Amino acid sequence: MSLSPFIDYLTLEKKYSAHTVMAYKNDLETFFNFGKEEFEITSLAEVNYPIVRSWIVALVDSGISNRTVNRKISSLKTYYKFLLKIGEITETPLAKHRALKTSKKIQIPFSETEVNDVLELLKGADDFEGYRNKLIVELFYSTGMRRAELINLRISDISEVKKTIKVLGKRNKERIIPLLPSVLKTIGFYLGFRKEVDTYSSSFLLITEKGEQIYETLVYRVITSYFDMASEKIKKSPHILRHSFATHLLNEGAELNAVKELLGHSSLASTQVYTHNNIATLKEVHRGAHPRNSE
Repeated sequence: MSLSPFIDYLTLEKKYSAHTVMAYKNDLETFFNFGKEEFEITSLAEVNYPIVRSWIVALVDSGISNRTVNRKISSLKTYYKFLLKIGEITETPLAKHRALKTSKKIQIPFSETEVNDVLELLKGADDFEGYRNKLIVELFYSTGMRRAELINLRISDISEVKKTIKVLGKRNKERIIPLLPSVLKTIGFYLGFRKEVDTYSSSFLLITEKGEQIYETLVYRVITSYFDMASEKIKKSPHILRHSFATHLLNEGAELNAVKELLGHSSLASTQVYTHNNIATLKEVHRGAHPRNSE
């Protein structure tokens, strides 16, 4: 089974990130192995919908969430659409497939107080690691960038003159985000300490103490460790901090379209989820504070 043409299509034409392409590849290989073992298929082109349905049942029985199952099936749909496009098949086995129902989880953003408490904790930074962690939190909260975008930032992306930072988003789309004076100040201190550990002359902005590019688990650990000290929320992650950035801007009267551009969303529908977050938070406050709630 060769997935090379499909991988090239995702990488070169769709311009998906390496992480996304790997997810597609893993889903297809897992499905092929299932079909090979259970139905003795020798090619993904010979698959019919009953085989797909059997895989869905197996995934659900294994305890995987409906949301994850839908994502895996989405990989199959994209692959079979590609086979249709290049004329390998005349009909996709997923033509009549309907996604599994999922419950919409509203992710509650950090409050402004919680964010400010973390920023207070970070005021004590006095070495490389302290200023790097401070910069990670400040960049997330002041720009709303994604974790992968932050990890891949380069020193050359910063413009001190224009007070902006260039971010390479999904499908290699660039966007320019303004930087607050306080963040530029943190960047200056951080770069001073960074010289002491940058043995490889890395072009990446954020590096480890060994001078290497930072990685996903490190970023996640930085956010959770600090917000564990300031918040009792169950979910703490870089993505929640991105949610907080958008929600707090909207709370202060920012236009939805402006927030959309800052976040790098391709459609307004993706940004509107933050208005739903506001409503959910209001309902929570209303239920907890209204004098007639206990009746």
